[in-house]
Amino acid sequence: YNKKHKGASLAQEDPAGPPPPPGFKAYKKSEGSGGVMGMIQQIIGDAQAEEAQAVQAEKDAQAAYELYVKDTNDSVTAKRDSITNKSDTKAKKEGALQETKKDHNNIMVELEELSNENADLHKACDFTVKNFDIRQTARDEEVEALRQAKAVLSGAKFDSALVQKSAFLKRRQ
Repeated sequence: YNKKHKGASLAQEDPAGPPPPPGFKAYKKSEGSGGVMGMIQQIIGDAQAEEAQAVQAEKDAQAAYELYVKDTNDSVTAKRDSITNKSDTKAKKEGALQETKKDHNNIMVELEELSNENADLHKACDFTVKNFDIRQTARDEEVEALRQAKAVLSGAKFDSALVQKSAFLKRRQ
């Protein structure tokens, strides 16, 4: 259509409109405001920064969680091992306790038997000690009687008092 502007685009390269009147400066974009596109770029930049910050926070939280889970699992494993060890120790000690109770009962039965035997021996000894003097006197008299019988059988003569006593004994029989 217009062939002389063959390379031109919709945006014109020439300033729009006539030159500014005297006392005004040339029209240029405001440097303080970025316009709508600048605002959109700023919003995109802020959103990307917030996203990066959120992603980093999520990574940090995930790492902290994984460390917590690892520590918790290690702690649970240690506690389970401790429980197992303590259960084993408890079982061994309960077994030892049962053995000790059994031994204690056996010793108590043995002590009771020994006590009964001691009481029986004590009775026998008390009887022997109580009757010792009587039995010793009886033995002495028996020995003397055996000596006299031996002497009589050997032909020995006794004094008259003894002969009278023998005669008295013979009469009584």
